[in-house]
Amino acid sequence: MYKAERHACALPAESEGFTVVQICVGSSCHLKGTAVIVTKINQLIEERHLENDVILSGSFCAGKCNREGVTIQVDDDMFTGVTPETFEVFFEEEIMARIGRKAGLA
Repeated sequence: MYKAERHACALPAESEGFTVVQICVGSSCHLKGTAVIVTKINQLIEERHLENDVILSGSFCAGKCNREGVTIQVDDDMFTGVTPETFEVFFEEEIMARIGRKAGLA
């Protein structure tokens, strides 16, 4: 499974109200499945009509490389070890849950 850690960062002012997802596109993460994860998240955003809820971007090396998977930052939280196989669970637990909380649904 993936690991979470708190990571202080300054999100742009225009991101308020959105869930900001930054996927590491550094060489180590790229080799561990970034392209597959980007394809999956784009499909899920489109299928669920979340274009007005999520800001998706890539980031060069997040400095949290590990042996298991890709590093993804969601708002202020950094997650390491996300794989193409665990991404859909990650999406539900971390991204959809935040969208629900921001919309007052959770």
